[in-house]
Amino acid sequence: MFKIVTSSIFCFLFWVTSSQNSSFCEELTAIANIVETSHYNPKPLNDSLSKGVFNLFLKEIDESHRFFTQNDVDAFKEKQYLFDDYIKSKDCDFIRPFVEVFEKRIAASKLILEALKSETLDYSGKDSLYYRMDEDHSYFKNENEVLSYWKKKVRFGILRKLVENDSVLEAIKSNFKALEATLKQKIIANEICLLNELEQSKGSITRLLEVTFLDVFLKYQDPNSAYFSGADKNIFEQSISNSQLSFGISTEKRKNGDIVISYIAPGSAAFKHGEFEINDVILALHSTDKTLDTYCTSNKAILSFINNNNTNALTFKIKKQNGQIKSIKLVKTTINIESNSITGYIIKGEHKIGYINIPSFYTDLESVNGLGVANDVAKQIYKLQRENIEGLILDLRYNGGGSMKEAADLSGMFIDRGPVAITKSRNEENYTIRDPNRGTIFTKPIVVLVNQFSASASEFFAGAIQDYNRAIIIGSNTHGKATAQKILPIQKTKTTNFIKLTMGQFFRVTGQSHQKNGVKPDIVLPNIYDDFKTEEYYKPFAMSNSTTDVTLKHKAKKFQNIDGIKALSKARTKKNPIFIAIKNFNLVFVKDYVNREGTYPLTLDFVYNDLKTYNSNWKKYTGILDNNETHWTCLLYTSPSPRDRG
Repeated sequence: MFKIVTSSIFCFLFWVTSSQNSSFCEELTAIANIVETSHYNPKPLNDSLSKGVFNLFLKEIDESHRFFTQNDVDAFKEKQYLFDDYIKSKDCDFIRPFVEVFEKRIAASKLILEALKSETLDYSGKDSLYYRMDEDHSYFKNENEVLSYWKKKVRFGILRKLVENDSVLEAIKSNFKALEATLKQKIIANEICLLNELEQSKGSITRLLEVTFLDVFLKYQDPNSAYFSGADKNIFEQSISNSQLSFGISTEKRKNGDIVISYIAPGSAAFKHGEFEINDVILALHSTDKTLDTYCTSNKAILSFINNNNTNALTFKIKKQNGQIKSIKLVKTTINIESNSITGYIIKGEHKIGYINIPSFYTDLESVNGLGVANDVAKQIYKLQRENIEGLILDLRYNGGGSMKEAADLSGMFIDRGPVAITKSRNEENYTIRDPNRGTIFTKPIVVLVNQFSASASEFFAGAIQDYNRAIIIGSNTHGKATAQKILPIQKTKTTNFIKLTMGQFFRVTGQSHQKNGVKPDIVLPNIYDDFKTEEYYKPFAMSNSTTDVTLKHKAKKFQNIDGIKALSKARTKKNPIFIAIKNFNLVFVKDYVNREGTYPLTLDFVYNDLKTYNSNWKKYTGILDNNETHWTCLLYTSPSPRDRG
């Protein structure tokens, strides 16, 4: 009887593994074909690709070198030039050794952490951490190094938490033994929980590594191509859409591990039901065929489950703040996404200036001619002009992009007529995007604010009106993304996953490109994120900068005294205490934290003094900002009552 059961289990496991491998292989083959036929500039399936994908894959699954040993990596390297052959021959078993070793290393890490619960830890400073890990930082040489790593990580977590919980060093020292014993159990439990989350993040380690490989295969082509599950696609589309089919619930994970409701969208299914409240704890989610318990589950996994494209109804098991447990079934409804909306203000001072913050270039994805951000900006400008504004500020800081159509429409609103950009697709002639309408909606001076996180459609717009000399661009060099992506289904089935694939590039009306280089502002201002190296330029396999031919010339306006404006701004910036504080804090932060080198002794005194220094620098910086705050009187035009004005 025992043999029969064992055999049945073995057969079942073999069938599941084979089924999963078959699905992975079908996706990988399909993606390789799509890339070859549709990517803007596909890289050949050869040994160079194989090595590039191998290195990206290892970095993605073990970036901090906390799992694999050097022997593991040496064994993996036997395959580093074979991935192209595996893909061509549809032999996808290559993923199995990675899965098996990864599972073993996670299991071993859990055992080490469990053992540390009863071990006395050393806080004398004999051991240290390193601030930075170089690219060639070695993997663990043996099991002792693995053990040493987890001991250090747990000790650092304990010391850091002790200091965060109490600002008085002597108080911590006087009760160190008791405090350490309590925190130790919590820190270790949290580390084990994080490992469990990693294991369960995609349902299994096998699926996690399969998805990771598919994603890095696309990332090797360029950093903006990506693998999307149905839920990933939904979340991405929410970021560029003004409406979405949704339950209307956003969640966050608390430090104690609870997944709580952090936001309920007005008008949504959750809002209308009436039983949901902010801070309700979600215990489990049930669909027709799956159940997800939230214990030791990442918030990303929860959001993916909620936003699954194939799930229109869910039962939420929640715990109310009074301890009551409820199970509530919801069906998705279409809601407006409030974060993708704009608001107009008036800045009152010597001159009356309009201000509009544009969070993204959102659009109506359900309609070819849908109205999005360009239409909303037009409405706000109409309201602002009724107040006789003398100029306009358009804030594109932290705007990661969105619809190119919206960027073209918005650009056309500020020029009379002419080209606004040039696009190029694979094996096709250039296409010049023109202003679709004659005339302009606003003729007075304009300032556009940008920073390192202004990307894609934001750069499209900023570059266009800069080339026409229609606005002064102020801030930091932008992100440097001049490529366009499209979401494509991997297979023609209802349950298919998707890829976001780079299928084109766009150029400025001058024929120049801001790809990798970004849009350079006319006036540069100090930024807290200067030298953080977050831009496209620093991403592996970013597409190179290029130029293209121009067939339709644009007619730029003449700037009035732009050199004088720059000189005055430079002089003000040098004397302005806020900009001085930003620049000084940035220098300290980049040097002492972002690019910090050396060792970090694992002692209470060192951790305490280090955190105290950081907090002191931050307090000094924010204090200068608070003491030199520019007070603007702003009128919020969408306010229903005076109490909502700021």
